[in-house]
Parts: sequence; structure tokens; C-alpha cells
Amino acid sequence: MRFIAGTFDTRRGSWGVNNWRPRGAQNVFADGSARIWTTGFGPGEVRRCSGRSGQAEVLAIGCCLATREELSAARADAERGAWAAAMRLPGSCLTLVHDRTGLRIAGDRAGTVTVYWIPTREGALWATAAAPLAAFAEAEPNPAVLLGAFTVRGVDVLAADSHFHTVRRVPPGHVLVLAPGRQPRTEALPVPLAVTSFEDGTPAVRETITAAVSRRASVASPISSDLSGGVDSGTVTSLAAACGPLLAVTYTDARMGEQDDMRYAERIARDHPQITHTTVHGTRAGVQHFDGLQDPAVLPFTDTPSFTLGLLAIKAAQLGPATAHGSRAHLTGRGGDDVLEAVPTMVIDQYRAGHRMQALHRTAAFARTRRCALWPVLGQAARTQRTPYPQALAALAHTLNAGDDRTAQSGPGTSAAQMLTWCASSTATAWLTRAGRAAVADLVSARAQTAPPDITPGALHERLALELMGDGHATFDQISRQQWGLPVHAPLLDNLVVDACHAIPGYARTQPGDFKPLARAAFTGHVPDYLLHRRTKTAFTSSLFAGLRANAPALRRIVAHSLLAQAGLLDATRALASLDSAARGEGAPLAALHALIVTELWLATLPSARSTWWEKTTAPAQEVTP
Repeated sequence: MRFIAGTFDTRRGSWGVNNWRPRGAQNVFADGSARIWTTGFGPGEVRRCSGRSGQAEVLAIGCCLATREELSAARADAERGAWAAAMRLPGSCLTLVHDRTGLRIAGDRAGTVTVYWIPTREGALWATAAAPLAAFAEAEPNPAVLLGAFTVRGVDVLAADSHFHTVRRVPPGHVLVLAPGRQPRTEALPVPLAVTSFEDGTPAVRETITAAVSRRASVASPISSDLSGGVDSGTVTSLAAACGPLLAVTYTDARMGEQDDMRYAERIARDHPQITHTTVHGTRAGVQHFDGLQDPAVLPFTDTPSFTLGLLAIKAAQLGPATAHGSRAHLTGRGGDDVLEAVPTMVIDQYRAGHRMQALHRTAAFARTRRCALWPVLGQAARTQRTPYPQALAALAHTLNAGDDRTAQSGPGTSAAQMLTWCASSTATAWLTRAGRAAVADLVSARAQTAPPDITPGALHERLALELMGDGHATFDQISRQQWGLPVHAPLLDNLVVDACHAIPGYARTQPGDFKPLARAAFTGHVPDYLLHRRTKTAFTSSLFAGLRANAPALRRIVAHSLLAQAGLLDATRALASLDSAARGEGAPLAALHALIVTELWLATLPSARSTWWEKTTAPAQEVTP
């Protein structure tokens, strides 16, 4: 697994050469108290810009799309002390600013690149993956985080924690600050753009998305893309095709074929001479959800549990034409819902912003769309509006401890009123033992102690959804690189794209009864009109049910041998009952089952030996010790 790692000596002395480093790593930076290595990165993925005076320098590692002029401007900003501005580079990469005061390290806002760290006797050891740090520190997985991921909603389960005890996470939108003579700390990056209107913000949305796609297309050839026929993948593919030839891949199966995705995909491909279009039919290829999970030992490992494992065979078939094409970058529309759409609770943010009548009309439209009675929806919106977030978290913790499932939420049957709550438990809490409930309740209670009381529900849920998508994309990319040697890109999750889209409040960039009006406003005249006016969206639920049913024996074995159950945190019998219900096509928490399965596979394949990740150097130096 590729990652970036580094050390920093916070003492006022020379670090020297560390005698531990990532196995097989390349040293890309060594200056005084700081050392930085990369594992699995090519030379072109490491960019360093230093000033003549040597007062400040900027490193960008990963998919940095900045021009030389933009990188030099970032270095100049850093030299003036405006280090936050220096970290707003195009692309999706790790950004580091090194100057006389120390080192500042930041991932991206979506969490596709995340920074983790552990304290050492000398200072700090950090990396863009938590598992290597956990192996170094001999840290165990954090079961409360693992369980909380699929049993509660509206809770920042990770916050400054990680999937491991003692390994700390730098939340997206924050920076790790390492300075001589001071303890490591994290700071929130200032919001780069002021809140703007739909009309005023649309040009920036168009410019940043176009640049995110076109710059990738210009530096990688040949390229490929997903073309599902939806607005997001269709926009990305159309913008990429404007830059040159590409292979567009559409995946379908017997159930998805009943939808209109294929019609849109074929029309887009037909209207762009630069596109070579290929279709992969999963049913004919004999692949479906949850195939290939019989032997965990042969599965790829990712730094966090990955939903992609449940689609491994599908992704292998879907990306097969791209690898055969020799593609050097595969573009997807992942993240479109997170930047071009809005979460339901944005209606409460709208009310709080003073747009009360518009909020009431939006709430009524939301209730109609969900086919729910209006007054319960309005009542829940009012309760959420009046309740501070920390209070809602404390109430959820109490409910979990009490074993009361009356507020539990399920996926398909979740009502409109429930979707407007701050936070809630899911029906998967029924799988937890008393000890499991207590672990999740303690985590929620801890979050109640640190939650900002002035946060709004829409902004909170928007951020959590974005980070969930960012993590999902990161693990998909990790798997694709390991299994098929193909980097997967999500231009819509780039820093500058997120900044531009989220500068427009969610309630302003969407309208009741309309579908992604921001995409239509930004790209009319740049992508096909019929795509921007599409109102349908394909559901994959029936395909997921079919795959789960076909692979039920393998999935039952995974759950029956649950490591979480062996730890006394999960009642495997109850989880198996839900799995069996889903296999019969009955109502069941599909997302939670999917999450439980991939979490168990992650635990079963976790490489925890220090020697798996780290090696000693031959140079005599003091060891980094946790």
C-alpha cells in the first residue's frame, strides 16, 4: 500500500538520521529536524518549490495539478506567513509547508488524503495511513470507531481519533503543526471562500471542475472514465472528451438495464467523437455484489474498511477494458452528490439563516417527496432547530446505554422526519451486546463533550457525508492500484472544487423538485443539455440484494466467525438473522450489513507486525520510540 510518512524532532536539536523508515521507501525530504519518505509514489508525484532565500518551501505529494506559477505563488504565500493560502493547490494531494517555525502538514478537505500521527519521545511520527503507525506503536484497532461507523448517524465517529487506539487523525480541513520546542498540535484551516449566492458562485464551480478534469486529461494519456449515464459521470466524461480521446466504460446488469442509464450513456458517447465507448454487462460476465470473498487471505488490504470489497468482482470487470486500453488514469464522477446536491437538514440551516418562509416551503416539498405527513416533519425540524448539537449527542448516548431502540433508523424505511434529526442510532444497534452498546455510547458521549454548540445540522451532515465519500474513494483507489495498476481519480472531490461548491450554501445550490440545478447552471453549453435536464437516478438496491442472496453462504461464514463477536461486542446470531432476512429479499439494513462484512474482512486481514511496514536503516542513529 502506498503512503507518505515522516518524522519531526520537536526538541531544539538536530534529529540526525532516523534508523527506522517505511519499508522500501524513498527519502524525498531531509532538513534539520524533519524527514519525509514516500512508498509507492513516482518521481513526478513529488513536487518541491523552494525560495532563493530559503525562508519557506512547499511540497506537494500526490495528484498536484498546480502549474509552476501556482506552486511558486504558494511558496511566496508561505514565505509571507500566509501558509494557509499555500495549501490551496489544485488537485488532491498532501501539502507541506516548511519554514523556520517548523512544518505544517495537511491532507485534503474531502479526506481522500488524510494525515495521522503518533507522539514519540523525540516529537512525532506521521503518515497518510494509520495502519503503519499502528504497527509501529503496536496499537490495537478501536472497536468503538468500527462499530459506530454502522450503528449511529450524524455523529463524527472519527473526529481526531482513527481506527486504532493511540493513532491520532488530523480531521479534513485541519493542519498538523510541528514546531521545535512545542507539542504537536492541529489547527483548523480558515474557510477559504466567503459564503456566496448561487449566481455569483456558479462561475467558480464551472472553472474549478473544468480545471480538475482537463488538467488530469492533459497530464495522463491514454485515459479512461466511468460513464454511467448520470449527471456526474456524464459531466466529467464530457469535459475530459473535450481535451482529447478517451475510453468511456459503462457498467450495467440485468436489473440496471431496466433503467435509462444506458440510453443516456450511449447518447453521450455518440455525440462526442473523441469517446470510444464500451459496455460491461455484469450478468453476462457472471459477476455480482459480494463475489470473491470466500478467502480473506487473498483480498487487498486498505487502510480503512472499504465498501469496494463488496464490489470487487464488479470493479474488476468494469475496469478490465480500461486496463486493457493501457489507461494511466481512470476518471469517475464520485462526489457529485456531495458538492452539487444538498443534505436534507440544510432546510434547518436555511431557517437559521433567516430564510424562514423558503425553509417552510422546502420542508413541505420534502415531506411530499418522501410521501410523509407534513406536521410530523415540521415538528421534527422545529425540535432539531431548538436543540443544540451537544445535547442531541448526549441524548443519543443515553438511549444507547439504556438499550432503547425506539429511535433507531433504518435505510429504506427511514421517514422524512427521522432524516431531519441531528443524530440517531440505526437498526443495526440491535446486533450489539451490552458491552458493544456501552462502547458506542461512550464514544458518542465523548463527542458530546467536544462538539461545537454553534454548528448547524446541514453543515455537519454535509461535512460527514463528504468525508465518508472521500474515504470510500481513497480505498477504491488503493484497491485499484494494487489489483489492476490503475489510478482512479475523483475530480469532483478536489480541494478547490469542494471550496467553490460549498461556498454556496446547500439550500441555495438546490431547489425542491429540481435535480442538480448547479450543474445545469455551470455547464450549459459545455456538456449536453439532455444530460443536465435528466431527472432520474438509478438505484442499485435490487442488484445488491441479488448478489447478497447468491453469496449468502460465504457472507454467513464471515459473520459467524466475527472477531467483533469474539470480543463480546456483537451478537453474531442477531446479525445473521438480518443477513438471512436480506437474502430472502425482506427488509434489512443493507448498508450496515455491507459495512459489517467489510469491517470483519478488514480485521481479518490487518497486517499488524512492525516489520511489515518498517525497516531499519544502516546509519547509526537514535530509534524513534512511541
